[in-house]
This record gives sequence, structure tokens and C-alpha cells, in this order.
Amino acid sequence: MDKKLERILRGVQKPSRYTGGEYGQIIKSMADVDTRVALCFPDTYEIGMSNLGIRILYGLANRLDGVWCERVFAPWGDMETAMREVQLPLYGLESGDAVSSFDIVAFSLGYEMAYTNVLNMLDLAGIPLRSSERKGLTPLVIAGGVCAYNPEPMADFMDLFIIGEGEEVNTEVIEAYRKAKKRGIGKDAFLREAAQIKGVYVPGLYKIDYHPDSKIAAITPRDGAPMPVMKRIADFEKSYYPAETIVPSTEIVHDRVVLELFRGCMRACRFCQAGYTYRPVRARSKDKLAEYGMKALENTGYEEITLSSLSTSDYRELFGLCDSLLDWCEPRNISLSLPSLRADNFSMELMHKVQKVRKTGLTFAPEAGSQRLRDAINKNVTQEDLLETCRVAFEGGWNSIKLYFMLGLPTETDEDVLAIASLTESVLYTWKQYAKNKARGVRITVSTSCFIPKPLTPFQWAAQISPEEYQRRVTLLRGAMRSKSITYNWHSPETSLIEAVLARGDRRVGLALEEVVRNGGRLDAWDEYFSYDRWLKAFGACGIDAAFYAHRERPYGEVLPWSVVSAGVSEAYLWKERNAAYTNEITPDCRTGCTGCGASELLTGGKCNA
Repeated sequence: MDKKLERILRGVQKPSRYTGGEYGQIIKSMADVDTRVALCFPDTYEIGMSNLGIRILYGLANRLDGVWCERVFAPWGDMETAMREVQLPLYGLESGDAVSSFDIVAFSLGYEMAYTNVLNMLDLAGIPLRSSERKGLTPLVIAGGVCAYNPEPMADFMDLFIIGEGEEVNTEVIEAYRKAKKRGIGKDAFLREAAQIKGVYVPGLYKIDYHPDSKIAAITPRDGAPMPVMKRIADFEKSYYPAETIVPSTEIVHDRVVLELFRGCMRACRFCQAGYTYRPVRARSKDKLAEYGMKALENTGYEEITLSSLSTSDYRELFGLCDSLLDWCEPRNISLSLPSLRADNFSMELMHKVQKVRKTGLTFAPEAGSQRLRDAINKNVTQEDLLETCRVAFEGGWNSIKLYFMLGLPTETDEDVLAIASLTESVLYTWKQYAKNKARGVRITVSTSCFIPKPLTPFQWAAQISPEEYQRRVTLLRGAMRSKSITYNWHSPETSLIEAVLARGDRRVGLALEEVVRNGGRLDAWDEYFSYDRWLKAFGACGIDAAFYAHRERPYGEVLPWSVVSAGVSEAYLWKERNAAYTNEITPDCRTGCTGCGASELLTGGKCNA
């Protein structure tokens, strides 16, 4: 261990975040390696090591002969301060080598509020922030993840983006880089070649023109770059699963095996970016999932396995999979958890399977209080569905339920806001009617967040309400929550405003992002570090009007910053769904018949397995 590192670890919180050496990490001999990849997660170790995607990409890259992929996480504030004091640059966990010595520095962008961490990590590594300032081929700075569906706020800092699922395209980019390095070609020539890989977006190959009113006039590709860049998807049944993986030496957020059942979602909630960008629906077979799950539990020693997808209870073979896993898990006292359950298909049978080993709390997301608004957002859940689910749970012995809602959804009225309180009171009344053991009482937790219109959804044209209006609706709802059995929590509207600007911004927003980091911004996803005032000052200094990006309704036909990429769902389909929201029309889920969104064309044969 580096002597500087050894010295500073004595004075920081959770030093095990920074030491590596975990069971299952991959170490390679430098004599056998010609390309090194720093896989960077722009948040703390506990968050990053809970991310299944990081484990997948780490395992796949290290399968390549001659390639060594290491993990890099954002240090907490105390560690960063100590590193800067002793001039210790950001390093890879496996080798301890400086990130600046790696060939490829790859960031996973899963949350807009982590953008400041990306720039801060580059700075801590001693790597110039802007792509234009990095003249050589090495280090190549790239990014992917769900936030890459609007790459523009980060466009000036990345050499290229990977759009879509990374299992195949990441490998293709690494191999293209290795060939370019051997041939001795420069960065510009490599990027022109890389732009021809399906799913690769090279920002430097696109010219952005603006109207006098600041709207985008045109996005013009050059040197044969595609327009738009179509996302890549993997053959999910055959794709790699990290059954042999790293076991952290310290507690992480999701300290368990995570088994991904399927990708995509057949439900089409109109606010949900993941529901549209992960399309088409592709499920793994029950037998393969059971095999992966048991192998992962055996290899890691975890005592819990989570079955995860956007709507886990929609997996067709869920009961059979649960039975297969529980036959193996029960004798070993390993618990099975099912997040992302829907209120319209929760059953007594499913409940009994969930609580066979260990009972956990139940969480549901009605998203809206009134049926009218649930229809507008295409949630396809009724109050009767939710109350029946609660009845089943309370009769089964549960006494804790969490309910998630959004405030500020398009077409929302005060009546819709108050309907959240009414629905919650109905849940409480259901407990009073059906709970078998009332002595323990009941805990109903209601949480609201501010709606953020996200790219590539039917609500991408919608406006976000102001922080002041969000707070007014919070106050209205809070006043209607009267029972001591109900706890109400709400998300910060200031954070949601910044998230909206970053989610919907163009390249000019990158100026403010850089200004925030220059003035100490980092770890903005954490309340301890987020400074709304710092963001507002940066917007002012850079001439950025936050309302222009967050609070402006956008007309159909406007060139949107993210028009340069496509998730396979046509813009015409999204606009049709947007219009359906304003007339409270429901679109049935994909299992009742293809709705014609266009994403199935990405599959061989043009048919998804919803």
C-alpha cells in the first residue's frame, strides 16, 4: 500500500472503502496486459458496489485477454481533502495506480446529480476536464448509463458516449481502442472510426446551432457520424451474469445477490424514463435465473437474494422461480426479497413466498392519489387494486407499508393532491378492518417527490412545476395527513430543479456544471454536500436560465438536445402517448398486444417477449 494512503486512512471514515483487497477482485500481471480500463462510478463505494451494472461490466472487461479493468469510486469529503493535502491522485482499487496512467477512463452515469462527481474525479486524477484539452489518444474518457440518453450537458467532457446496454458495445470500443493504439493513430482518427460502432456517440462530430431565443436550431453530424445514434441492446438470455463476483469488505447499500429477471417494461407509465429506454422487453428463462442465483449465493456467502426488474411481479415464471430458489434457500436460511411489486398483481401466494424465511416491509408506488391522474400517467392501478393488496398484506401479518407518489405530474390539480391523503386514510382503514394483530400498530409511510420530465418519455415536452409550487402542494398534502400512524416525507424541490436542468439541458449547461465544481461542488446527491445557492450562482455566472430548461413546456417539433440519440421508440409514438395523457386515456400493456412503439424492431424477428 502507498505510504501516503496508509497514513491518511487512519483519519477518515470507513477506510475499507479505499483499500481494495476484497474476496473476488481480479488481479492481473502487468506483463500480460496491454490495455487498462478504469471503471469509474461517480458516487461512494457503498453505492457503486451495489450496482449490478458495474459488476457486469467489470467481469466482462476482465474476461478479455490483455485487458485489466479496475474499479474507481468517488471518495467521501474527508478522504478527498486528505488526498489533496498529501497530493495523492485518484487511483484504481485493485492496483493502487493513478487513474491518469490508465488507457480508458469509463464513467457510469446513472443519476444526474452525480455529474459533479465525474468532473471532480477527473480533477482528482489530474486529467483535464474537457475533451478538447486532452490531445492524445490516452487517456480516452468515455461514459454510458441511463443518463447518456441526454448526453449533452456532459458532451464537452467526454470523448465518446455509449448509448444503451454495454455488454457488447463496451467490448467493441475497448477492442477498437487497442487496435488504434497498436496502429499509432491519433485521437481524432480513432473517434471518427469509433463513431461507426453502433451505439457510440462522439460529441465532437456534431455541430449545434442555436436560434436567437436559445432554442436549438439544428444538430448537424459530420465525417459520416450517424444521426440519430441508435442504442444498443444485448441478447439478455445469453448475456453475462456475474455469478462469481466481488464480496465487499464493508457493508454496502444492497448487501445481497441481485438477480435481474428481465429488461424493459410492458407497462408504459408515461413519466418513466427506464420504462421507455430499456425497451423492448426481454426476459431470462426461469431455469437459467435459478442456476445463476444459486451459484451467486454459493460463491459469495450472502444471506439474501433480491429478484429485480422494473416490475418484478410481471415476470411470467415468477412463482416457479421463487419455488426453485426457495427449495435451495430455505434450508440455508437465505431470504428472498421482491422489490418493484405492483399493487394489481400481488397475491396471498406471492406474499407467503416472500415471507417464508424473513419478513420485510412492503413498498408500492401508486404515483398519484386519484384514479383520473393515475389514468393520465398510464399507471394502470386502481384504488381497489391497492386496497386489496393491503388487505392481503395485513391479513398476512404485515404492519408496515410504504407508498410513493409524485407531485407536479402533468394535469395535476389540488384535488389530485388531496386524493393522496384520502387514499392513505383508506389504507389505514383497511388495516383497522383486516389486521390480525392490532397490538403492534401500523406504520404507513407516504413519500412524495417532485415530477421531473425526462428525455425520451411522453412527458419529455412537459414543464416541471417551480420549487415554490411544489412546496405549496406539500403543505396542502401535509395538512390533510391527520393520523399519527401516517408518516409523510417529501423530497427536496431544489434538488429536483437542478436534476431537471441537467436531465433536459444542452451543451451550454456544461459551463455551469464546470463552474459548480470549480467552486467546490461534489457529492451533490447527498444532502450534506448539496448547495442550491452554489448552483444558482453558477447559473447566473454562466448566463444559464434554469427555468428555460426545467419549467418551459416544449412544442412538438422543437429540436430537443437529446434528439441526437434514439432508444428505438419513435417520437410520433411518444407524442401520441403525451396527448393520451391529457385526455386520461389508458394504453394497455404490451402483453395485450403490441402498441407499435417501434422498439421491437431492435430485435431479430421484430418481436419482444413481454
